[in-house]
Amino acid sequence: MKITVTDKASEWFRNEMGMTGRGIRFFGKVYGKTPVHEGFSLGMTPDDNPRDPIVAEKKDNVTYYITEGDQWFFVGYDLTIDYDPVTDGPTYIYKDNGELG
Repeated sequence: MKITVTDKASEWFRNEMGMTGRGIRFFGKVYGKTPVHEGFSLGMTPDDNPRDPIVAEKKDNVTYYITEGDQWFFVGYDLTIDYDPVTDGPTYIYKDNGELG
């Protein structure tokens, strides 16, 4: 499991959310849909004090991470965070990493 943040996504988080020098936690939440989970969607929140991170990516002085409590949502997948100019916001790409066999 890993997180990759594209240059355009990093720029969006810094410019639109003022995230320079901060942290963003990604987590699974009830309701919604992703390409890998029916009934659950991806959430994110500014969180500058990671507790039990299992994976993290630091880019442009912003730390993007997932904690141990949300491992269930991401296990078996690598997460790429990109920018979508149509919605003017982040988009999330899940790639099977073979962890589930």
